[in-house]
Amino acid sequence: MATSRAIGRNVHFYVFSEPDEPLGGLRLNPSVTAKNFLYMLDILIVASGPYRVILRSAGVDLRPTDDALTPGDYDIRPYSRRTTIAITEEPCITRILSRSLTGRDDFFRARVRERDGKCVITGTVNGNAPLNIWRGFEAAHIFPLSSEEHWLQKGYLQWISNRKGDRDTGINSCQNGLLMRSDVHQGFDGFDFSINPDDGYKITCFDNNPSGIDGRMLDTICRESRGEEGARDELLRWHFRQAVLANMRGSGEPSFEMDFPPGSDMMGEILSGPEPGNRMEAELFSRLNGVLDSGAKSHIVT
Repeated sequence: MATSRAIGRNVHFYVFSEPDEPLGGLRLNPSVTAKNFLYMLDILIVASGPYRVILRSAGVDLRPTDDALTPGDYDIRPYSRRTTIAITEEPCITRILSRSLTGRDDFFRARVRERDGKCVITGTVNGNAPLNIWRGFEAAHIFPLSSEEHWLQKGYLQWISNRKGDRDTGINSCQNGLLMRSDVHQGFDGFDFSINPDDGYKITCFDNNPSGIDGRMLDTICRESRGEEGARDELLRWHFRQAVLANMRGSGEPSFEMDFPPGSDMMGEILSGPEPGNRMEAELFSRLNGVLDSGAKSHIVT
């Protein structure tokens, strides 16, 4: 079952000439400032010239300040009548929970655990790490394993500086990983929250913030500035962009169910839900990526 990301929105934005047809919206959490919102709109809006963003109820221009964003309707108005305004058609990746069943990412998991030792989102320390017990903690891929073909086609492997030879795609580098609590990992893979490296590594929640992480900062232990093994800013920036597209454009991308109890008809639920082709492809690739490894690597560009 898929749920709507538009439920509970208290911020909407419009082209000024169509005040009754929102281009999209946001479920507002305290971490979102006026500056953050304008940054997000720059991701979403395709304009042929400069534009203003006006809080309709007050009739005043929004300025890029650190003040908390006010709930309400925002009109996007170009400075020139010749300027066109539209919402981007940039694709958003169909994402599932990033777990490999082939063992191909064992090294990735070990390196992320060794580097972080805690949930870098909530700060929860794994006290059992010295015993090599990691129940409740998972190594999350920032860019998903299930979209490795897209990773290769777009040349994102260039962001990985510790690849182990020309045939290594880099997607299982610890530079593409973060250690998280298991429940938090699901939200990250579902684009329910993301991290903006250009805003002090602040965590922004796009849902109702069930884990209380909105406004926290990504732990310094895993940041790129700490050394060669740190998570790459380019990948965090990519994830944040995808989260904005998934949550704020139109009515939002489908938010997929990730928990299929034993005996449930997982295939039937996927095929009867939204975007069945894309999701089935992602599910199959996630489960077969070890088998498809040699084929994927044949596309590597060095």
